[in-house]
Amino acid sequence: MRKNLGANPYVYPQPVLIVATYGEDGTVDAMNVAYGGIVNSNRIQINIGVRHKTSDNIKLRQAFTVGIADEKNLVAADYVGIVSGHDVPDKMEKSGFHTVKSEFVDAPVIEELPISLECRVEEINQYDKTLRIVAEIVNVSVDEEVLDGEGKIDPEKLKAISYDPANRAYLRVGEKVGTAFSDGKKLN
Repeated sequence: MRKNLGANPYVYPQPVLIVATYGEDGTVDAMNVAYGGIVNSNRIQINIGVRHKTSDNIKLRQAFTVGIADEKNLVAADYVGIVSGHDVPDKMEKSGFHTVKSEFVDAPVIEELPISLECRVEEINQYDKTLRIVAEIVNVSVDEEVLDGEGKIDPEKLKAISYDPANRAYLRVGEKVGTAFSDGKKLN
């Protein structure tokens, strides 16, 4: 039996994305973005409120990075999502995150986050009080500690976290349970 829960953002797993930008004066800002994902093989879409400092920075610089939050950095990742850069100018320092300038776009890379997608804005659309931003992924930088012997990302080493909107909780992702483009062949 199924139960209707109404219109809710219940997509699982929902990645915890940390979007980092530079402000007008070069100050680093980052925020936790719950709504975002891959549009196709080299594009990402994020949806953020228009009142965020990160929104202002993206419109100004036309670039941002997306770090994949992991279990080790859960507290800092949550912090940058609950504190506004408009209210707390030194929130990055308080978070404990450190950044370096991306080699590919005008945005910072958060050193503690194991994966960073470096993005150039292609389009920004406003719907009510939300911006829908589509950007080209021009590079992905990865901490070698999360790579396997073949140089591929190992989800078990990555220990990425996802957001559970129904329970307002973070969950760890990473256990392999099947093989893509193969397991379905069992039904042929």
